[in-house]
Amino acid sequence: MKATLISRTRIVIATDRFAEMVLWRLPVAMQGSAYHFKYRLAFVVRGKCVLRYDNESGKGDHRHWRGKQYDYAFSTPEQLVADFQHDIARWNDEDRRS
Repeated sequence: MKATLISRTRIVIATDRFAEMVLWRLPVAMQGSAYHFKYRLAFVVRGKCVLRYDNESGKGDHRHWRGKQYDYAFSTPEQLVADFQHDIARWNDEDRRS
């Protein structure tokens, strides 16, 4: 059985920025993971991805922020979206002139 797409959403935030969120349900958990989800959430400003949350087999859950990669403690899809939205608000507050 293949992965099942749960959600694919693109939200235009302004003329120069958007958020895209993609979530799949996996038939079995990925290597090194205890849950059955695969995800990719990206915040793009002027054509550049400035924030991304994703998980990969072998790399696990992580987020990309300010050019660095950090571990991320996934708990639920709802919390993932809340954390992503929080970081978008933070970026908009701190880095809007970048």
